[in-house]
Amino acid sequence: MIPIIGIVGGIGSGKSLVADAMRELGGHLINADQLGHEALVQPDIKAKLVECWGNAILDDRGHADRKKIGRIVFTERKELHALESLVFPYIEKRILEEIELAKAQGGVKCTILDAAIMIETGWHRHCDKIVFVDAPRELRLVRLQQTRGWNEKELDRRESVQLPLAEKKRHAHAVIVNDGEPDKVKRQVKDLLVLWKVIC
Repeated sequence: MIPIIGIVGGIGSGKSLVADAMRELGGHLINADQLGHEALVQPDIKAKLVECWGNAILDDRGHADRKKIGRIVFTERKELHALESLVFPYIEKRILEEIELAKAQGGVKCTILDAAIMIETGWHRHCDKIVFVDAPRELRLVRLQQTRGWNEKELDRRESVQLPLAEKKRHAHAVIVNDGEPDKVKRQVKDLLVLWKVIC
């Protein structure tokens, strides 16, 4: 049986780095954020988004604009729930399809589910193991300032709608420490997959 390994952690903790390291060691990667992008281009979902918030959420090409939607939903919890009710069923359906695809492929060592809100959504119930990526808050903030232009207030606002990090960590079977050295992270990933007998 191909084990399914879920990856959780704080925003900007380096979940993608861990997921990519597992993929390089023979894993089939499912990126829930990419599936979220995919959800927004589905005609029925886009139509419902416009129904909720009007054409103002569309970009110049008529596509749903994630930044515009984000400005709405991350200021009002009710609006966030409205978005989640539209996109989460689609994302979960695609996750299950990708799990089946991984089973059908030859040579796959594990399936990796990279989903920031895996525990909040209940998607962790599809996983055999959960890995928590632990990174210092200061380091996460520097990364987010560089990659997304976020300040501390924005990080707090985004994390306030997620489970506390201690709660996410409590669900984990293992912790990978990311202190800013990618090679060290990759070594930890390899050691963990050997320990779990995913690879030799």
